Amino acid sequence: MPSTFVTHTLPNGLRVVCEVMPGVRSAAAGFLVQTGARHEHPPEHGISHFLEHMCFKGTPTRTWHDISVCFDQLGSIYNAFTGKEHTVYYGWVPRGRIAPQIELLADMLRPALPPEDFETERHVILEEIATKDDAFDSLVWNFLHETVFGEHPLGHEILGEKDTIAALPREHMVAYHARRYTPENTWLLVSGAIEPEAVLAAAGRHCGEWARGHNGDVPRAAPPARPRGVFKKRLERFKQQTVILVYPGVPAGHADEESIEAFTHLFGGHNSRCYWNIVQKGIATHAGAAWIAYQDCGLMALYADGEPERCEQMLAALREQAEQVVSQGLREDEVQRVKNQRRTHLALEAENPRTRLMQLVDDVELRGYPRGADTRLAAVEAVSARTIQDYLARYPITGESLLVSCGPRDWP
Repeated sequence: MPSTFVTHTLPNGLRVVCEVMPGVRSAAAGFLVQTGARHEHPPEHGISHFLEHMCFKGTPTRTWHDISVCFDQLGSIYNAFTGKEHTVYYGWVPRGRIAPQIELLADMLRPALPPEDFETERHVILEEIATKDDAFDSLVWNFLHETVFGEHPLGHEILGEKDTIAALPREHMVAYHARRYTPENTWLLVSGAIEPEAVLAAAGRHCGEWARGHNGDVPRAAPPARPRGVFKKRLERFKQQTVILVYPGVPAGHADEESIEAFTHLFGGHNSRCYWNIVQKGIATHAGAAWIAYQDCGLMALYADGEPERCEQMLAALREQAEQVVSQGLREDEVQRVKNQRRTHLALEAENPRTRLMQLVDDVELRGYPRGADTRLAAVEAVSARTIQDYLARYPITGESLLVSCGPRDWP
């Protein structure tokens, strides 16, 4: 049986989406708060992620210890994460425990922000920043964002900078929470073995008194035009080099989404063009394509990682594979292989409440409504070599591009 959706908006503006999944024995609940690194003023870079940590540190009715014990008592598999454009809190529990899971998560979203834990967590995040400074991949992709987006909010790191985190007053977090964690800026998403009436009743009990707010304090500035030319960052302490060609793309949730995903797998996934013609030939250790997409902008990045002395070969190999895909097209049997894998993934995901919850996060954030597994499958079935080729005709991966180079070699 297909899943059934029930949607409702509380009087204070909080939107609720319930998905009844017949035949499963568990349920997942999550709060999507539409705020992230993109919505931060420069002096508060990293505050969204910092606040995510603090929501686990206590509320007016629970200590951090109470929160941890309550998750365990519910048998919950839980977590939270912050992105450029959102923050998500979720828990996955056995059938019959979804109402107390909603209550716990709702309580956490109204944190006490205890001063002593605020200082402790500040040091934890500073350690995270230091650790990420030693991660080559993070440095590369952060540099790519800085290069493309510059001073635009999408250009700065989700964790923030050492200076902003070290200097951030607790009062700024109190004000940020009041601005951004408003009911009209929040979704409650629930999937699995649930009774929608009970979920809506729980939402009303635990979220209905949340006060409306105003979250338009940060202008939604359009991303800058994509730069052209060559940008490089020398990272002498590492042994590998990454070369990236960046081309214009489309935003997340675009109508061509499944064709784009199929292309990235065909170009750089398992058994892909790059795997057989670049990696297996020893030119690079990794190579492929990445679709970097946000609500109003997107990029296509063709990349290769390898030994610094092979930069010229890696760049030439990427361009060669891109030229072949554009000039010769893709074979239908290649596309069918990727579609077969995607069908299997969709079938597995349709049986897992936690995975469905994450899909609902994407759907409501990018489209404003949920999609069932059948709708997703129909989008996959519509993909063909022609749809991919049509997309590449509109958004070429050949010709003039932005070239990014990171690693120990000062190249080019």
